[in-house]
Amino acid sequence: MRKAVVLVAGLLCLGVGSVARSSSEEGDDNLLKFETMFGVSGPFLGPTNAIRGVPGAGAAWRLSRGEGELGAGGKLEIEVRGLVLVSTGANPVANFRGLVSCQSIDGTGAPNTVNVSTGDFPASPAGDAEIEADVELPTPCIAPIIFVTNSAGRWFAVTGR
Repeated sequence: MRKAVVLVAGLLCLGVGSVARSSSEEGDDNLLKFETMFGVSGPFLGPTNAIRGVPGAGAAWRLSRGEGELGAGGKLEIEVRGLVLVSTGANPVANFRGLVSCQSIDGTGAPNTVNVSTGDFPASPAGDAEIEADVELPTPCIAPIIFVTNSAGRWFAVTGR
């Protein structure tokens, strides 16, 4: 009985090691995967209650769906559907950007916030967009938050719900 337990434990260890190795080899080292986003509204409108220094848009926004991932190497992918103004049900801006906010440590050892943005990506009047870009993440990038913003850096949607 003892030999069987040792054999099973050994096989489990080998299996776990090969799974971890193949996952790393395939580049699945994501810092963050998300399937929900929250549209800016209420107290987050405007600059008064900015999140990590990122001010909210001046009007309320909603979205049907927001998902994506951030790779450890800085590959950012965001897909939004139906990101529109609450008041009109339409998206009045031509482009969205992705923004990654990380808590990090500066050269003196003090904590700091580092925000990095993509360039513009086309957004439809229905509020649909796909953002794919490589961003330069700080080291370390702790507790990343993903935003969808306009070109001026005001957020329309953020990870969460």
